[in-house]
Amino acid sequence: MNELTVVGVRVELPSNQPIVLLKESSGDRYLPIWIGAVEATAIAFAQQGIVPARPLTHDLLKDVLSAVGADLDAVMITELRDGVYYADLRFGDGTSVSARPSDAIALAIRAGTVIYADDSVLDVAGITIPDEQESEVERFREFLDQISPEDFETES
Repeated sequence: MNELTVVGVRVELPSNQPIVLLKESSGDRYLPIWIGAVEATAIAFAQQGIVPARPLTHDLLKDVLSAVGADLDAVMITELRDGVYYADLRFGDGTSVSARPSDAIALAIRAGTVIYADDSVLDVAGITIPDEQESEVERFREFLDQISPEDFETES
């Protein structure tokens, strides 16, 4: 298992599909995961420290876990099968619950929980960005500093 950090969320053009980008904490591979707009907003809110007047679903789940004394030890991105990522929430008592990676990441950020990816996932989907492209990642980080969660809202 490799520990990951959340670089941020952005919208992939021209499809307008949100993507969350994770990076190996002690490596040079990045893991892009395409996610839904609601989850992108939830992740962006958490990263920016925005606290809504009423709890979002991920805030509610964090509050419920706290109320029942359950410790979320880790989020594990366990598998990539047929283009679909799978994740588990791992609790202090050894319990594991299957979750979508986007929801698990949104919860992990709120709970301050570490995120891991299985070696096989990074071997298949991880990308290495050459040194000369590191400035692109820096521009991406600057973009993330300027974007707001409302940018992910879609008109019905």
